[in-house]
Amino acid sequence: MNLANMKPGESGTILTVGGAGALRRRLLDMGLTPGTRVSVRKIAPFGDPIELTLRGYELTLRGEDAANISMRIEAGSSVERPAI
Repeated sequence: MNLANMKPGESGTILTVGGAGALRRRLLDMGLTPGTRVSVRKIAPFGDPIELTLRGYELTLRGEDAANISMRIEAGSSVERPAI
């Protein structure tokens, strides 16, 4: 799953940061590195941007950029997903 697909209240750990060149470097510079725990706080009404909490601070990220970050969702995440 990628970060753009997560719902408010869910949290997980970053597995990989995709993208190329300056985009990837910018994401890594903001602290979005593999192994970092991230929680989704809010999502704007039309789904963009996404407000995150990581490393003790809040970060707002465009959905397009969040789609480049693959996540492992934590089992104890507060939002329940419907069974498919």
